[in-house]
Amino acid sequence: MQIDKRTNLFIILSGIFLTNALLAELVGIKIFSLEASLGFAPAQIPMLGDWVLDFNLTAGVVLWPAVFITTDIINEYFGKEGVKKITFLTIFFIIFAFIIIAAVTWLEPAQFWLDINKEDENGNPFNMDYAFNKVFLQGAKIIIGSLAAFLTGQLLDVFVFHKLRKITGSRLLWLRATGSTLVSQLVDSFVVLSVAFYFLQPEETRWTITQVISVGTINYIYKFFIALALTPTLYFAHYLIDRYLGKEKAQKMMESAADNSEGFF
Repeated sequence: MQIDKRTNLFIILSGIFLTNALLAELVGIKIFSLEASLGFAPAQIPMLGDWVLDFNLTAGVVLWPAVFITTDIINEYFGKEGVKKITFLTIFFIIFAFIIIAAVTWLEPAQFWLDINKEDENGNPFNMDYAFNKVFLQGAKIIIGSLAAFLTGQLLDVFVFHKLRKITGSRLLWLRATGSTLVSQLVDSFVVLSVAFYFLQPEETRWTITQVISVGTINYIYKFFIALALTPTLYFAHYLIDRYLGKEKAQKMMESAADNSEGFF
């Protein structure tokens, strides 16, 4: 059975989107220093109250730019329904992945596995099963906040993208793509922190509103500059897809996507 180019394109874009979103959730438990990774001193930015923040970010932000780009491309050629379809499918697989991870952590570890990993490279005592559970279950603790932010951000991205397209037509790809990403990620940056570290946390570990706003602002500053930096990549992807589909078919798909993407939901 021969798959037409339109279907083939959606499968490829969906694969890129799903893989990067799932990996971002899995590696997101690691917090890294952007300044130290680039060889700079900590930024020490004064924020609200007494907070002084550096660019300490979740490792998931390394992969989210690929999700941003793929969202905009799916939005351009497949419209709201295309983005909704892959978004809900991704949410399902992320939940499925964490259910499997939780189930696996309940399995009793084999003694020989613990024995051969009982020391680290410096000879210090090491519990491999504890480390495994600690790493993988951390991501599960913030899954509700993360998925709530992901869904809200995706729906908002689609809405703003097509509102801007109605104003600009097929021109100014950079404006609708970057503009929609900047608006959606503004919401995403604060929703995930509010749900995961404020509303769903017990009182003794709950962040203050000031901390949520401060950390959310740092995350958004990073996403803001990444969105701007990715603009040339978006044009290059657009060029490759237009060549693959053919200019006429690509234009028809974009017009159809715009015509069928009214409303938020």
